Amino acid sequence: MDVVAQWVSTEWTRLSRGGKAAARRNAAPVGFRLPALRAGVVHEVLMAEGNGFEPVESLGSEPAEREASLARCGLRLVRADRRVRVELVPARSGAPSRDHRPSGVWLGPGEWLRWQVNYRVNWPLVQGGRPAYRQDTLNLAVGPVHPELFFGTPTWHVDERAFLR
Repeated sequence: MDVVAQWVSTEWTRLSRGGKAAARRNAAPVGFRLPALRAGVVHEVLMAEGNGFEPVESLGSEPAEREASLARCGLRLVRADRRVRVELVPARSGAPSRDHRPSGVWLGPGEWLRWQVNYRVNWPLVQGGRPAYRQDTLNLAVGPVHPELFFGTPTWHVDERAFLR
């Protein structure tokens, strides 16, 4: 069973909370065309304030469970028969806290999920102690996929984005 994952992350500071910079940030896509080698890969796209929110893409190996880090969310995958249960694990240092979270989503062949979450991170290592912000979008599909699948409407959409002050 093929599982294809695409992580789209956008990072910014208070400099992009308003005006033209915020407009550029808000225009950043949450889905991208998949590379030629789509089966069993993780396609990562990072857009950061420091480079004008231009996408920087990379490819990883087979989608697998990943622990949440201080600055990035993690992933739990459970495979059963021809289905996959997907659960996003929030970053450990992000605010606001998410005490009541959605349960995992079961995906079957031909289905895909878009799961979005955002954070405010306040810690000394980020921008000299100033607040930084991050939005992570996981696009994950089961089965063979078209390269432009993540431009469309997902079978499941979980939106955990919150107001970030």
